[in-house]
Amino acid sequence: RGQEMMIVSSGAISLGRRALKLAPGKLKLEESQAAAAVGQIGLAHAFQEILSAYGFSCAQILLTLEDTEERRRYLNARSTIATLLKLGAVPVINENDTVATSEIRYGDNDRLAARVATMMGADLLILLSDIDGLYTAPPADNPDATLIETIDEITPQIEAMAGSAGSELSRGGMVTKIEAGKIAT
Repeated sequence: RGQEMMIVSSGAISLGRRALKLAPGKLKLEESQAAAAVGQIGLAHAFQEILSAYGFSCAQILLTLEDTEERRRYLNARSTIATLLKLGAVPVINENDTVATSEIRYGDNDRLAARVATMMGADLLILLSDIDGLYTAPPADNPDATLIETIDEITPQIEAMAGSAGSELSRGGMVTKIEAGKIAT
């Protein structure tokens, strides 16, 4: 439709973990970084294959929390992404898990996506999930939970409805989607 798009993706650690045959459960920092290094290649290749089938070039951008907080790095990242968009490429953005540590990381792609959307002045931010949206309570725990169709304002009551990440492969859950909404608005 002639619209510019950026993709903020996850999956590098999960892909690398499988390729390296790492056991299930919590990884040590260096194992997580190694898995990200291996998985990032497969993830970039998958996006290249998918996007090229639709006639798009894609580019890989790896960011850290510092890249969006330190002014010079922020401006450099913004300039690079803007140039890629101008040239018709789709930036595929991921947290640079190979160098991020627990102290200096986003830890989830919802907040990273909101930061990138804000940095680039995006008109729309779409966060994908394996659940329909925010419910009055986590639906897996409460069969009476109902979907909230529209949220006009993020209040403490809305924040209290969010649950944590649903599996060991995800880091966010609705909590980080709400935080992303706060960043984006």
